[in-house]
Amino acid sequence: MLELIKASLGVGQIYKHGKDSIQLRVSSVKDLLVIIDHFDKYPLITQKLADYLLFKRVFELMNRKEHLTSEGLIRIIAIRASMNNGLSPELKAAFPNIIPAPRPLIESTEIKDSNWLAGFIEGEGCFLVAIQKSTTKTGLGVSLRFTLTQHSRDEALLKSLVNYLGCGRYYLVSGRDEGYFIVSSFSDIYEKIIPFFEKYPLVGSKRQDYFNFCKVAELIKAKAHLTKDGLEEIKQIKSGMNRGRDLHKTWGL
Repeated sequence: MLELIKASLGVGQIYKHGKDSIQLRVSSVKDLLVIIDHFDKYPLITQKLADYLLFKRVFELMNRKEHLTSEGLIRIIAIRASMNNGLSPELKAAFPNIIPAPRPLIESTEIKDSNWLAGFIEGEGCFLVAIQKSTTKTGLGVSLRFTLTQHSRDEALLKSLVNYLGCGRYYLVSGRDEGYFIVSSFSDIYEKIIPFFEKYPLVGSKRQDYFNFCKVAELIKAKAHLTKDGLEEIKQIKSGMNRGRDLHKTWGL
């Protein structure tokens, strides 16, 4: 996926980032201009747009060499205090009197392109196969869940998906700053979610989870999940999805 993004943008280098992750990093002024031009042409619609606008402001200050002055540096640190998770403990200790710059207010959350949504889901969505105790002959029931996760500040965007996709619901986790768009009705998954990805396919590693998700959907459609052999096949498929993690237990869904 990162190689595709790098090839599309024509800038950046890919580095290993931690034990199980890699990142595409763009740092030169010339290459950052390509990134800024891209996001000016194709604006973000989540609250991350505010971080981008602040990032662009810092870039412009640095491009004017204002970061080389004490006043410019203070302005940049004040902007940094309003980005992402704010200042690190070290920066807070070094600049205790910094007043965070005003964070841009992002009100527009309208999804204008289904290709954008497919890309967004590539990063933030999840295809889940849940297996729970039931009153069936096998003693276990199988269900499918499609989820999309964001910080609670993007509640309006996730709620808009209910109308955009014609299914699902919004779920806010109590005591946490996380919200989920969830589709758990089998008919909605089979008739709306799967057709959406057939029309707007995923291109990253999550595509394999989607394919496995579809396999289970077909088994459920054929009522194979009600048989011992079908259930074992579904368990085998599930074991290879989402790195084998039982995310529905983690989320309490």
